[in-house]
Amino acid sequence: MFIQVVKSKIHRVTVTGANLDYIGSITIDQDLMDAAGICEGERVFIVDNNNGERFDTYAIPGERGKGEICLNGAAAHKVNIGDIVIIMAYGIMQPDEAQGFKPKVIFPETSTNKLI
Repeated sequence: MFIQVVKSKIHRVTVTGANLDYIGSITIDQDLMDAAGICEGERVFIVDNNNGERFDTYAIPGERGKGEICLNGAAAHKVNIGDIVIIMAYGIMQPDEAQGFKPKVIFPETSTNKLI
């Protein structure tokens, strides 16, 4: 049997954009993706602390150092610019493997979305 375990988490970043006309996904500053171990195209789960929305999409890299967090396509309806979100990615592993696993969790500066 396999279980899903949080492998990566970007804790409390500010939504900087919402683009309805894009094909879909969430654009995340490449520095944040690298620090959290999130890959381009990886499925991510978003929790909006302001309105309680929870949904999933896939990650695409944004420009390094810009602090961009932009929800694209239909997901743009679920957030407002300025909302605080948590971005999580899960891995699938055996329960015994999960016992010792430690996820990568980063805590960027919420006002700039940059690493502290």
